[in-house]
Amino acid sequence: MLKVKPEYLSKRGKREFVVLTVEDFDRMKAALEDAHDLRDLRQATRRNAAKPYYTPAEVDRRLASRKRK
Repeated sequence: MLKVKPEYLSKRGKREFVVLTVEDFDRMKAALEDAHDLRDLRQATRRNAAKPYYTPAEVDRRLASRKRK
């Protein structure tokens, strides 16, 4: 769980703004980027589920055989 300590600024008695430390902001930004990356990975995995899968070793073998030709 991401822990941040926001400071709230009010305008006319209503919370209007949030102030974060640079460290908290950077951690939140990294967490959002990680969440987006995970979402994209899951979508790609579902989209490619029926397609053939090659291990890194198989890819290396296939690329090496093309270079020999």
